[in-house]
Amino acid sequence: MKSYVKTSLIQNIFRILLACFMLYAGFGHLTFKRVEFQAQVPDWLPLSKDLVVLASGVIEILLGIALLFWIQQRAKVGLTLALFFVLIFPGNIHQYINQIDAFGALNSDRARLIRLFFQPILIIWVLWSTGAWKAWKIKK
Repeated sequence: MKSYVKTSLIQNIFRILLACFMLYAGFGHLTFKRVEFQAQVPDWLPLSKDLVVLASGVIEILLGIALLFWIQQRAKVGLTLALFFVLIFPGNIHQYINQIDAFGALNSDRARLIRLFFQPILIIWVLWSTGAWKAWKIKK
């Protein structure tokens, strides 16, 4: 896959917004939202919930920084972040199935269900804004 694909101004703006979101979420994992993120870690995962939250926070920060600054590898970073969003999706399902409130806004089954549908939007957002989608098409 081609690592660098030219992206438009609007794609760059959305990539930068996503990077800021990832940095905010990552710092939240490490600090002020740490306990709430632990509630999303599925019970079947054979690791400490705190370790999972801390590790995912570090990963989110690194991916956010990479989205902002690693321009020559932006398509690969986009694919990596899309995979990350897929890997954390079971936590969102766990939160919905077990009716776990979090973050103030996720306090009803309806809100948690709507959140499940937001994950594919995030995946599409990252693939489009980084040019990963286009790079994949070029490879084909």
